[in-house]
Amino acid sequence: MGRHLPSLSALRAFEATARHLSFTRAAVELNLTQTAISHRIKELEGLLMVKLFARKQSAISLTEEGRAYLDSIRPALAQIASATDGISSVRENRLNITCLSAFAFTCLIPALPNFQNRHPGIALRLMPSAATGRPDMRDFDVAVWHGPNDWPGFESARISKEEIFPVCSPQLLANRPQLETPADLRHYSVVRTVSPIITDEWPAWLQHTGHESTEFGGEIYCEGLFFSMASTRAGLGVGLGRSSLVKDDLANGRLVEPFGVRLPSDSAYYAVSRPDKSALPRVKVFTEWLLEYFG
Repeated sequence: MGRHLPSLSALRAFEATARHLSFTRAAVELNLTQTAISHRIKELEGLLMVKLFARKQSAISLTEEGRAYLDSIRPALAQIASATDGISSVRENRLNITCLSAFAFTCLIPALPNFQNRHPGIALRLMPSAATGRPDMRDFDVAVWHGPNDWPGFESARISKEEIFPVCSPQLLANRPQLETPADLRHYSVVRTVSPIITDEWPAWLQHTGHESTEFGGEIYCEGLFFSMASTRAGLGVGLGRSSLVKDDLANGRLVEPFGVRLPSDSAYYAVSRPDKSALPRVKVFTEWLLEYFG
């Protein structure tokens, strides 16, 4: 069976060349000569007995067989790279962090220089986390997740308390009816969030104010909180802000809070890790930093 398996070096040369559609760029990426890249591609084509690239003067393109082969091997190469990286990070002082996009871009990434200054020996690897439910589908040391702290089999620590309340761009209110009571939302579009793990909390906030039957002037639906907050900042409508995500926007005047009525949320952002990871020194110091910095 081994005789029919190509070398990893040949597969890497093929993948890099296919991605760049250039032998020269693939050679630079892999720190090889262009001749070495060409030899490895020929070795692979000889094993497969097909042409992977169509060569036309100074340009190359994937053949139909080359495209099919690339689509087949890419997941395997990615899995090998991920497994190798995961094993390497055990030996190295590397911290793998997965985080929901809204919190990552608004809160975590701007704060990470503070963590790095305190712990320069810890290398960081950041991974986006899709809002699909339980954080058990990715290899990570710490996940920053949102919910009601219902993750059996994981250890978690609440990063901070959270409140929800309407916010909007000041420009949205210019030359329009003022937002004095929730009933005034009939003059405005609202931004609503569609997400498997974050419930649209407009009904809960309205109930909290005693205006359950309020109608909106329009509704904009966004997939995930990141797009909801971006749409709100852009002035598309009135959105429901979370205290952890809009604190800086309120401070610098990018957003305003028209009603001043806040609803304590049953959910919050948590630092989540598996029991076998939570005891690692790098995980402990990062979790402690999260609670101190954002708490």
